[in-house]
Amino acid sequence: MELHFEELLKQITDFIKSEANTDTVIGEQFELGEFKCVPVIKVGMGFGSGGGEGTEAKGKKGEGMGAGAGVGIEPIGFLVTKEDKIFFVESGKTHGLSAAIEKVPEMVTKLVETRSREKEKETV
Repeated sequence: MELHFEELLKQITDFIKSEANTDTVIGEQFELGEFKCVPVIKVGMGFGSGGGEGTEAKGKKGEGMGAGAGVGIEPIGFLVTKEDKIFFVESGKTHGLSAAIEKVPEMVTKLVETRSREKEKETV
């Protein structure tokens, strides 16, 4: 019995490279006003394989093998930047991506307040 672990591992890692990225999971970087938002994901993976061969009492030989892999991909939040500041907005496990989306009005409110203060300073 001949197992081709290197070939199998290459196929699996090629698949993970093409599928386990933020573009395929939750989208590309985007801008919201003065904020730049970059999605962040968590990737977990596991591999398993086994094989064996044997001869039964009547002399008949047999062999078998198997392999498997699993990948888990989860969006966990966004890196948000404005000028020289950076924040991490967690999406949370219980609310998923909706928790990050719920923060958008808060971010817009802060943006409007900051602009208002800047305009007040300019007029004074």
